[in-house]
Amino acid sequence: MSPTRFASEHKWIYLGAIALLVALAVIGIIQYDSVKTTNETAEKANRLADAAEDAGWSRPDTETIERALGNDGGIVCEDPASALHSALWKINVSNGAAFVGQRPVIGDGKALKAEAKILEIYCPEKLDDFKDRLNDLKTDDTVRRAA
Repeated sequence: MSPTRFASEHKWIYLGAIALLVALAVIGIIQYDSVKTTNETAEKANRLADAAEDAGWSRPDTETIERALGNDGGIVCEDPASALHSALWKINVSNGAAFVGQRPVIGDGKALKAEAKILEIYCPEKLDDFKDRLNDLKTDDTVRRAA
């Protein structure tokens, strides 16, 4: 049997092997990207948890941070310096009443520092705009931690 006859009779083996190699290469690239994203997400969540501990708070669950913020900061990084975001923050630091009884209060600056830390880790390019937008807010040390 000549080598050319053998190759022509079994070319489906060569084509199958090539197709299998291409499929494995594509699967490998997809898996690599997924693992890389997962590692980045875990690394950012750990950085944020470390920052919370450094600020004197208990360490948050990193899995919860990963689910909430993902790799890109999620909704926190969408448009942190928007007028809507600023208005929502002002509403959330009100006295808790509804309708006509609602009054603004002086909010604790720790909430702003926490959000700034999230922006610093997940979307640092938006941090300056966020700080500029919220400079008009009056904050103070209003929340006391239980001893």
